[in-house]
Amino acid sequence: MLIVIAGWLSAVLVFSSFFMKTMIPLRTVAVCSNISFITYALLGLKYGVFGRVYPILVLHMALLPLNLVRLRQLNELLRAVRHASEDETIRSLVPYMQTETHAAGDLLFQKGDAADRLYVIEHGRVRFTEIGQLMSDGEVFGEVGLFASQNVRTLSARCDSDCRLHTITRQKVLELYYENPRFGFFLIRLVAGIVERQEVAEAARHA
Repeated sequence: MLIVIAGWLSAVLVFSSFFMKTMIPLRTVAVCSNISFITYALLGLKYGVFGRVYPILVLHMALLPLNLVRLRQLNELLRAVRHASEDETIRSLVPYMQTETHAAGDLLFQKGDAADRLYVIEHGRVRFTEIGQLMSDGEVFGEVGLFASQNVRTLSARCDSDCRLHTITRQKVLELYYENPRFGFFLIRLVAGIVERQEVAEAARHA
């Protein structure tokens, strides 16, 4: 009977959802499962058992739009991340950061210090004293504090002019990563941008 086929198909879809490791396939299978269960319940009208299966219809009629909305949100998130520029990625961090102002000559950190935060320069210039490298408006530095295993500064950083900086700690990043999937995706983009810049700089030095 069709109702038996629909029932078994629904059961198989639910079972297969437990093997999904990522959200988009999981939501896609959930949508198919909702449709299959709705079909199963409606077939109850034909076979005279609707009175026993109508709670299934109510449940999956409610779950179907929810799963469709969540699936659309996931796809929109992935599109936003794919098309986001590095500037947009950095701006996504700023609302979660603290703002600091420093005078010219202030030492931000020195080689060997514990590295526990990332910096974004809103205005001003910062110099790495050991190598003479200069960072300016919109640039990111101190990322080792978030992404390296040693958690120790490998260079010293001093304000070359009056500076206004945004900072975010490792702990805050971890909190936001678990609370907000969108932040997690943008953080991955930020790390990728940092790695890409380092590779370009390394290639330029050996050119």
